[in-house]
Amino acid sequence: MAETTPLPPNESVHQAGGGQPGGEGLSIKEVKSTTLKYLEQVYTTHASAKDKQWDKETIVEFLHHRQADKVTDPSSAQMAANDALDLAGFLRYMTSPATNALAAPLDQDLSFPLASYYISSSHNTYLTGNQLSSDSDADAYRSVLLRGCRCVEIDVWNGDDSDVESLGSSSDSSIDEDAKEVKAIRKASRREKLASKLPSSLASKLEKTSLGKRITGKEKEKETGSTIEKTTSAPKKSSSPPPGVVEPRVLHGYTLTKEISFREVCEAIRESAFVVTDLPLIVSLEVHCSQQQQEAMVKIMNEVWDGLLLPHPDDDCKFLPSPADLRRKILVKVKYAPPEVHLPSTGKDSVEHLPPDVKGDPKADIKTDPKLKTATQEKVKKASKIIQALSALGVYTRGVSFKSLSQPEAKMPTHIFSLSEGGVAEVHETEAARLFEHNREYLMRTYPSGMRIGSSNLDPEVFWRKGIQIVALNWQKWDEGMMLNEGMFAGTGGYILKPEGYRGKKPVVIEAPEGDDKDKKETKVAPVPASETILHQTLELNITVIAAQNIPLPEHDDKESGFKPYVKIELHTEPPHDEHLSVTRSNSHTTKTSTRAKEGEYKARTKTQRGIHPDFKSETLEVAKGVSGVVPELAFVRFLVKDDEIGRDDLAAWACIRLDRLKTGYRFVHLLDKEGKQSEGVIFVKIEKKLA
Repeated sequence: MAETTPLPPNESVHQAGGGQPGGEGLSIKEVKSTTLKYLEQVYTTHASAKDKQWDKETIVEFLHHRQADKVTDPSSAQMAANDALDLAGFLRYMTSPATNALAAPLDQDLSFPLASYYISSSHNTYLTGNQLSSDSDADAYRSVLLRGCRCVEIDVWNGDDSDVESLGSSSDSSIDEDAKEVKAIRKASRREKLASKLPSSLASKLEKTSLGKRITGKEKEKETGSTIEKTTSAPKKSSSPPPGVVEPRVLHGYTLTKEISFREVCEAIRESAFVVTDLPLIVSLEVHCSQQQQEAMVKIMNEVWDGLLLPHPDDDCKFLPSPADLRRKILVKVKYAPPEVHLPSTGKDSVEHLPPDVKGDPKADIKTDPKLKTATQEKVKKASKIIQALSALGVYTRGVSFKSLSQPEAKMPTHIFSLSEGGVAEVHETEAARLFEHNREYLMRTYPSGMRIGSSNLDPEVFWRKGIQIVALNWQKWDEGMMLNEGMFAGTGGYILKPEGYRGKKPVVIEAPEGDDKDKKETKVAPVPASETILHQTLELNITVIAAQNIPLPEHDDKESGFKPYVKIELHTEPPHDEHLSVTRSNSHTTKTSTRAKEGEYKARTKTQRGIHPDFKSETLEVAKGVSGVVPELAFVRFLVKDDEIGRDDLAAWACIRLDRLKTGYRFVHLLDKEGKQSEGVIFVKIEKKLA
């Protein structure tokens, strides 16, 4: 039996998501016999024939060449300091955090502009399950924030029912980024409302169908894989609105989802926003409210988030600030309403203060030019959908309705476009290179299609490769998308610096020359080094699956004897260039290829074994052989432990590791269960990874 260090108390209940804490510091409590025999075999193979122990030379050889460990790692340094190592000492090393297949994240530079980072993000954060009939809950915000999420979404509606029959005559419906999503789910929503009005005899029959189960909620948790849990500590008591005052509410419009108050959501965000990290939090607002209710929103945010909101800058922003500049700050993403344009009573207007897309001939007369007058009036009317006080809260995250990558606002440093996954695909079809270049300098957000009623997720890496920083996912559902999100952000605080070639110019502050005004500073753009072209590599990846232990059983399984596990390993990377649509930057040359293809086609699986401590008999899987075009920071290795059954094989446990954080040598892959919670399950593997 190996001596080990116990797990930290909070790690055993940690639920993944994307950001904290990552699990790279885990150790193993106990070694089962199926694994122990292979550890003894590894030790014996390297021991000297004379005394059957490891001498100093053997220790260093094993650490440096087999494990590729750095001696700066405390566990490795302690082992390397020994002149001799017996079996007990070797087992202490092998069960320590030093042999975790997941490397700790490197300290990253947080001084680049916001657009140079991928940001762990949530879609429809308030929901606890599916998009049609689940509850809204403020604890959903607490849950994702404590799991490392750095961008949450709030859909805000009037406090009464005056806004539910249309996209709000006084809301910002004409530029609502979710308008397509609302239309997409409206038919399904109508079916459910109709079902609620059916006679009881028909309703009882309907309950037996999948749609009926969604309505009654009997199968809600099973269908959606909802993982929202109540926080262990009691939340602060919600402050109540003044008597007689109706405050805005949060819900998914045109559905049967339950509502909560906007104030309660803001308070939940205040309590949990900076518990696990002090990096900035983006709050994405979808506003469907009247102007009066927008005023209430502004008042609530100023009250509840006092000290956390950004002050309005004195000058126009020329560059986005860095995450390091915005620690412990909430950035409000809201539709941008340009300053109101007042038409002159007489004479001509130089139109210098008109919005960029309605400026015409500077000599044109607004009073006599019908086109310019109409365009100006329409712009003022559209801008008035969002009141100035609310729009002003969007300091560095001004939501702009997307028309094209060449629209005037696309060069505004503080703008952010939001497109559905289908919208991104459409732009990428025709302007792949331009889309990539835009996302090097400016923020963009994408979100799942409205047809994903069960809260399933898009493949986030497809959008990360396009340079999109904010890829919003349904954290209510544990699927491939969320696993990849955990692989990207585990242990990082929810911000990841993009690889070289994906990020834009970095502004530098130049001090005034000696003798000049000491307070005078000038911000300029640093030149982009030639090394910022994307480095693609060729990968060879072989993983020997030796044994496993303490694998959690799949859902609804309670008998170890009937569990027949196998391990499936997938590499998620950029497909061959002739099989997908991508942008490749190499020596300033940009190419676009066509057609769409499923990501992560490189996969292999072991033979089926039995029990929760299976012996996989050192089966070697060739996961990747000569796979080119790999960017290690945007490639992922996914380990899936499944139950071999007739029909669909249920998931028992999993792990997802970004390729640049996948260690080589003899390692333990620490497994999360089907709900993303840290388990005691591990897979003992030997990893051989070569990047040319």
